[in-house]
Amino acid sequence: MSQATLPRIGFHAPIAGGLQNALLKARSLNADAVQMFSRNPRGWVAKPLGLEEIERFRSVRAETGISPVVIHCNYLVNLAAADETIREKSRASFREEVERGLALGADYLVVHPGSARGACERDAIQTCAESLRVACRGLELNGFRILLENTAGQGECIGHRFEHLREIIERCPELHLGVCLDTAHAFTAGYDIRDEDGLTAAFESLERNVGLENVRAVHFNDSKADYNSRVDRHWHIGLGHIGSEALRRVASHRALSHAAFLLETPQDELGEDARNLEVLRSFIQKETA
Repeated sequence: MSQATLPRIGFHAPIAGGLQNALLKARSLNADAVQMFSRNPRGWVAKPLGLEEIERFRSVRAETGISPVVIHCNYLVNLAAADETIREKSRASFREEVERGLALGADYLVVHPGSARGACERDAIQTCAESLRVACRGLELNGFRILLENTAGQGECIGHRFEHLREIIERCPELHLGVCLDTAHAFTAGYDIRDEDGLTAAFESLERNVGLENVRAVHFNDSKADYNSRVDRHWHIGLGHIGSEALRRVASHRALSHAAFLLETPQDELGEDARNLEVLRSFIQKETA
């Protein structure tokens, strides 16, 4: 991998004290990119963004040069919901997330496809696609891109197979949807990326279903949960069931050099983001030495 094709790296940064603080935190750790929430991730209603808040964020972004800026959708949104009340609230909340991303000048919005609870998998996939179209109706997305994240398949979540993502994308051609690949989710959903053959098979499936060029972000996580367990438990790089060598192969793979690699590892101890970033950076730089 040449210097020109090194992926940009970052992590999910906190927004306490102001959205711009996520950018400043990223810069303080020499990150290139950042993922953040644009609001409280555990509430349906968000305080509207003020003009001063938007201008401050855009100014700090220009100052720091952080790119891409990735917003993660709030946790309550379930675009595949069979329950009409939850579905309508999810559509309204997701539209708000898109509008906030556009106002802030972010690059991507990551969203989980949702849960099929109360419906079959196929119906949930159709509902998710319809929700995306309804929520974005009348909006000019321009370069702003929505990324579907693969899931671990915990509970009744759809999106644990790359085929699910393909079906949703095919139903929304006007939205030009992309993909966010989560390494821990893929592993516990049954894609065994621990060896070269398994990684090759997973990438071939990604290419066949969504096109590797459409994988614009990678949630770079080790897994505290076992292979094919369908359990979502992120862990520190090299300390989980995927392991350092396997994750190094992912980080240094030429097929994803265009993507932003974003850590979502636990932040329970001071300095964990910095440690995980250095491990990720070493995986990439080792390939260019």
